[in-house]
Amino acid sequence: MLRLRLERALSPLLGLLLFLQAGLVVTGGAVRLTGSGLGCPTWPKCTSGSLVPVPHQAQGELHSWIEFGNRLLTIGLFLAAISAFLAVVLLRRNDIRKLALWQVLGILGQIPLGGITVLTHLNPLAVAAHFILSMLLIAAGTSLFERRKPAVTHRPANQLKRRLLENIHLGLVAVVIIVGTIVTGSGPNAGDISAPRFHIRFQTIAWIHADLVIALLALTLYFYLVSAQNPVARKRIVIFTALVIGQGGIGFLQYYRGLPELLVGAHLLGVTVVWISAWRVYLSAK
Repeated sequence: MLRLRLERALSPLLGLLLFLQAGLVVTGGAVRLTGSGLGCPTWPKCTSGSLVPVPHQAQGELHSWIEFGNRLLTIGLFLAAISAFLAVVLLRRNDIRKLALWQVLGILGQIPLGGITVLTHLNPLAVAAHFILSMLLIAAGTSLFERRKPAVTHRPANQLKRRLLENIHLGLVAVVIIVGTIVTGSGPNAGDISAPRFHIRFQTIAWIHADLVIALLALTLYFYLVSAQNPVARKRIVIFTALVIGQGGIGFLQYYRGLPELLVGAHLLGVTVVWISAWRVYLSAK
């Protein structure tokens, strides 16, 4: 009876875990875009004398609660990861046990990394590392959700060529995202007026980022053409292409409109969805 309940609960539990991983990125973006990055200026406490925000903080009570809310979400995410890991262990799903364990360990790594981000006054390298670790955890969460039911996998012919193309495609998506963090670290939305910035001309790095997106679209078209024997991969490639085009449109619009916060937030949500889609393309190609 317990096993049956666990089997029924595994899919929604892994779905919740992935949703919260993505939600942590989005709420982290909200912290930055509202200038609340130092709303809680110390770590692990919000202030030197209180674990939670207190009235009339120098940073502003609203900013403090926005930053503190992001910290609370991390706790909820950790509890979801622990629950998912226990369910996987009890179900003896050895095929995904390591992935579930990495979710727990990765979130534990996020906690001190978030502290370093605050204590270094939102240094863009620390912010980028915090974000990239989230992307890795989202990838692992996507793999967990995709493999929630045991299945026999089959690889088509010319597997070496396909494997190489899969890796290049996913690698280029990762490069686009990493360069995007440099764009963010060079732009005006730092999370706090005193936060340091990369000493890179914003317009230059933004156009490099855009050129990489164009190269990604060209590679994705080729990927689609050589995936004729894999209808699942083709369908996911079409979805991925549509998301990248939409994300690119938001990117150009926010650039020419002077980086308004709502568009920047939409772009951050978009990169999370694009990354999940890219990972699903990678998994389906396998």
